[in-house]
Amino acid sequence: MRASRPPRLVATDLDGTLVRSDGTVSQYTRQVLAAVEATGTVVVFVTGRPLRWAEEVFDYVGEHGLAVVANGALVWDVGRHDVHLLRPIDPRLGLEACELLRAALPGTTFAVETVDGIGLEPAFLERHPLPDDARRAPLAELFDRPAVKLLARHEELAPQEFWDLAEEALGGRLVITWSSASSLLEISAPGVTKASTLALLCADLGVEADEVIAFGDMPNDLPMLAWAGTSYAMADAHPTVTAAADHVAPGHDEDGVARVLAGVFDL
Repeated sequence: MRASRPPRLVATDLDGTLVRSDGTVSQYTRQVLAAVEATGTVVVFVTGRPLRWAEEVFDYVGEHGLAVVANGALVWDVGRHDVHLLRPIDPRLGLEACELLRAALPGTTFAVETVDGIGLEPAFLERHPLPDDARRAPLAELFDRPAVKLLARHEELAPQEFWDLAEEALGGRLVITWSSASSLLEISAPGVTKASTLALLCADLGVEADEVIAFGDMPNDLPMLAWAGTSYAMADAHPTVTAAADHVAPGHDEDGVARVLAGVFDL
C-alpha cells in the first residue's frame, strides 16, 4: 500500500459509486459529504457524465464546489454555473479518429458531446432519453466546434473487443475509456483523463496526490485511482478496478463512499 497523508480532497465518481442504482444520492450520503466539507476538506465529483447529466446530481448535493465531468474534458464551477477549465477535442483530430475507426471497424457510429449538448449521427442508437435540443446530422456537421467527448458505438462487437480494436486503430491519437455495460467507447483529447484533470485542479488548490482519497467502479476510473494517494473500489466494481485499488468499499447501494468517509473522518 502506498503511503499517504490525511486527506485534504475527496474525489468520487458518480454512477456506480456515489449514486445509487435508482439514480439518487441518499440522505445519509448527503449528510456525510456536508460533514466532510465542514472539516475544510474539498469534495470533487469526477465523472464520465456529460455536463447535462452531471447537473442532475448537483441538485442532490448542493450548489457548491467544482466537478470534473466528461472524463476530465471539463471542470465545471457548480456555484457559478460556468466553465472553470476546458480540455476539448480539436475537430480535425476528432474527424480523423472517426475515419480511422470506421475504416478499421465497419458499423461504428458516433455522437459528439459539447458544452452545449449532444449531436448524433442518424444511425447512432442512443440508450438514454435525449434532450429536446439534441442534433441529428452527418458527422462533419456535428464536429463544427471543439468537443468535450466523442462517443463511438458498435452494435455487434463485445465491449472489450471493441475497445481493444479501437485502441489499435487509433494508435494513441486520443484517449479511449469505457464505463458502459454496452459497446460504447468514450473518447477524449490527447492526455485527457480523470486523473490528469484532477491533478491540474489539485495543483491549483495546493493539494498533493498523497492527500487525495478517490472512489470509483469502472475502467475509466483506473487512472484516477492509480494517481490518488488512497484509492477505493466499490464492492461491485469492474474486476480491473478492484484489482488496482488499495481498498474495497461497500457497494454503491449501501452508501459505500459515505460509510468509508465517516470512518476516515471519524464522523
